[in-house]
Amino acid sequence: MLWNLRLKAAERGIWKSAQMRRLLADAGLDLSAGKMSSLWAGTPVTIRLDDLDVICAVLDCDPAALLIPEPGKVAARRPEREQAVGNHAPAPIVTPRFGSPRSSPPL
Repeated sequence: MLWNLRLKAAERGIWKSAQMRRLLADAGLDLSAGKMSSLWAGTPVTIRLDDLDVICAVLDCDPAALLIPEPGKVAARRPEREQAVGNHAPAPIVTPRFGSPRSSPPL
């Protein structure tokens, strides 16, 4: 995912993280300077949904405007996962047995 906070803020005339931090505080979200800096400067690893809700309210946008999918990165990760699993035979198909759950005695 791409984090698009700075572009959305610039579209609203917000050019500095301190200005954005003040607007967020006015909306009820008090962020530390370090947390604001990490949100402003790069892509956060995690973000609380409550925080995202306030950010969207301040910027008058929806989360889709801030979080832009990168399908190419997802596709690039696929071969790594397949290599880690290895080239095993596909899992056998399991079919349910109907009737008595006990097996029949040998004849």
